[in-house]
Amino acid sequence: MENVLGLVALACGLIIGLGAIGACIGIALMGGKYLEASARQPELMNELQTKMFLLAGLIDAAFLIGVGIAMLFAFANPFVLR
Repeated sequence: MENVLGLVALACGLIIGLGAIGACIGIALMGGKYLEASARQPELMNELQTKMFLLAGLIDAAFLIGVGIAMLFAFANPFVLR
């Protein structure tokens, strides 16, 4: 029982930590590419900004889904038999 709880806590930390790192790297790369594209073609800045914010929301949504799954395992653990 304690072994399962320890492994679940470790898995939750990995899910949240790796998801946060991935989301940060993804948004940083996307922001850099947005700045490059808007510097090359300033007339497309509004269209590019709309697409950038849409992608930022999708990247954050993927991270928040991972956080939700980690919270499910942390608080309503289906692996512990009662």
